[in-house]
Amino acid sequence: MQSLEGKRALITGGSRGIGRATAIALAKEGVELGLIARSEESFELVRKDLTELGATFVTSAADVSQESDVQRAVREIEDQLGPIDILINNAGVAARGSFQDLSTEDWKKVLDINVMGIVHVTKAVLPSMIENNRGDIINISSMSGLKGTKGSSAYSASKFAVIGMSESLMQEVRPNNIRVSVLTPSLVETDLTRGKDSDQRNPDKFTQAEDLAEYMVSQLKLEQRTFIKTAAMWATNPFE
Repeated sequence: MQSLEGKRALITGGSRGIGRATAIALAKEGVELGLIARSEESFELVRKDLTELGATFVTSAADVSQESDVQRAVREIEDQLGPIDILINNAGVAARGSFQDLSTEDWKKVLDINVMGIVHVTKAVLPSMIENNRGDIINISSMSGLKGTKGSSAYSASKFAVIGMSESLMQEVRPNNIRVSVLTPSLVETDLTRGKDSDQRNPDKFTQAEDLAEYMVSQLKLEQRTFIKTAAMWATNPFE
């Protein structure tokens, strides 16, 4: 397996949940980190984590749904770290409710962040990957991108789109030695998925953000000649 030490990774939604866990896991491998999240205040906890690890990192607050905001943030990060080797498109939101009850604004928010956010960030990072003839892009989709369920029409639509976009991009950039993967986890215990009963949940029964982070590190360490296109992660036995 290849070493990740000295590589540079950009993680969206990098201040908490899967993004924070992935930042910590990559920092332990010697990866330099650029983190994007919506607000400066949200970085407080992950900054503390990474400082304690002695990691090299840069944070930049940006709304991934806004192309100009993304371009500014990526410039700030690359000016300090250099060209990005690894992109983790993790930022996402959900809107729950029946198809009829979800408003146009609900749909627009979910699609702008979950789909166009990936478009904006990837477009900002991809040129340097192509120039360097090397790179890794991991897009976080969901089991909702493989099977729609009641009350998740907007979220499912966005996550189906992520899978299609990822597969098309993968075919385009394989000749540039760029590996594009998509993850489709089932329920992961994060702020996005926690419900009112989360305090009663046994963490050993549900997939945790750290589990996804550990998997992504292992995938990135595969020799450059191969990659895993799609991976579905499930909790082994979430049933009481």
